[in-house]
Amino acid sequence: MPVQLIDVAGLVPGAHEGLGLGNQFLNDLNQADALVHVVDASGGTNEKGEVLAPGSYDPANDVRFLEVELDMWYYQILKKGWEKFARTIQQEKQEISKALAKQLSAMRVTEGIAEDAIKSLKLPENPTAWSEEQLKSLASNLRKATKPMIIAANKIDVGVAEKNLANLKKLFPEYVIIGCSAESELALKEATKKGLIKYVPGNPSFEIVGTVNDKQEQALEIIRKNVLEKYGNTGVQQIINSAVLDILKYIAIFPGGLNKLVDSEGRVLPDCFLMPEGSTSLDFAFRLHTDFGKKFIRAIDVKKRITIGKDHKLKHRDVVELILDK
Repeated sequence: MPVQLIDVAGLVPGAHEGLGLGNQFLNDLNQADALVHVVDASGGTNEKGEVLAPGSYDPANDVRFLEVELDMWYYQILKKGWEKFARTIQQEKQEISKALAKQLSAMRVTEGIAEDAIKSLKLPENPTAWSEEQLKSLASNLRKATKPMIIAANKIDVGVAEKNLANLKKLFPEYVIIGCSAESELALKEATKKGLIKYVPGNPSFEIVGTVNDKQEQALEIIRKNVLEKYGNTGVQQIINSAVLDILKYIAIFPGGLNKLVDSEGRVLPDCFLMPEGSTSLDFAFRLHTDFGKKFIRAIDVKKRITIGKDHKLKHRDVVELILDK
């Protein structure tokens, strides 16, 4: 799979202290490159997951307490054995950014990330002089760099959700916040499976192609009017796209040939591979198969119909044909 979504255990305030399923939640997060934080934009679910009347709860609280929990999680990991760690760095005159990257490699902290954090926070050269508050600021900075987050404001078609969405965007301008209706997306996908409608996730409309009864037609029209026509889509596919392409900055590359863009089933460019930004033709060859990378001679940019070398940096939605040594 090009993208793997992990549904983690629920989180409650105090998770970093072991409340609820906090420890399991935080351990699961370590597998993620990015986070999609789903909040109930209708204000119908509180921080404990209890169902309330729409408008009874401010979803901004969920964003705030998750930030606190994640920051405290990073802080606890950073703080553990800090005094000995800091003294060793000072005594052995190690580079603090390299030492931090090694110490926090499990959290995906790189030397560059550590160096940027230290510079932006203007921390003293001597890590033994760093205060408690400076360590907390460092933990927060590293968390933001290694666990970028997008906010999925769900139930956008319910109650005061639209007003809450606007408020979330105002309060948290540093985040990508997208309104969505997971229930609508699920209903459209189920109707598609049953052959009732023709619908592509992310599209602004659908077409009724099967026989639907009055109740089904009414439900579909509600989705069309209250979600698709109002917001342009259900938001679900847009959230995934934004997390992968905008936040993680992956690029989509298609294997193809100058004279072979369709497979045996008539599908045009059926395969797609997500690659890190800056990937080269050779990187793509190895991604497809180790032998392809070893036998790589050159590649062809199918769209431009030009030859490209192994160091050529690929762009989003490039179509690439590999020329290999026999």
